Amino acid sequence: MLDRIDIFINVQPLTYEEFKEKKGESSKVIRERVKVAREIQRKRFEGTKIYTNSKMTPKMIREYCKISHESENMLKLASERLGLSTRGITRILKVARTIADLEGFKDIQIQHLAEAIQYRQNVGEFWVSGLK
Repeated sequence: MLDRIDIFINVQPLTYEEFKEKKGESSKVIRERVKVAREIQRKRFEGTKIYTNSKMTPKMIREYCKISHESENMLKLASERLGLSTRGITRILKVARTIADLEGFKDIQIQHLAEAIQYRQNVGEFWVSGLK
């Protein structure tokens, strides 16, 4: 069941001092990046009934989520260590594609894949903490 969720993030509460510092991007800046990424996806899937990376078919994943040999090795290792199913692997690739889009990259870079894998790593912690 957890394979159907794309991203798992553990968020630590901020201290009052961290809250007051107000670091990070503004919502306006983030919104503009998302708009650009959505436009990239709209153009990518033009002529299909697909509008976002999350809806890519297996064929589309092979076409639009190509990764380097080094990234392939990283994904294989993550798959083995995290016990990922095929669905889990495809979710990582889709998330990596979206991260690359958000950063304006044509191709998925190893850092995009690493970030996407990081969002899946917490699944075990999430599952165990839910049982407590």
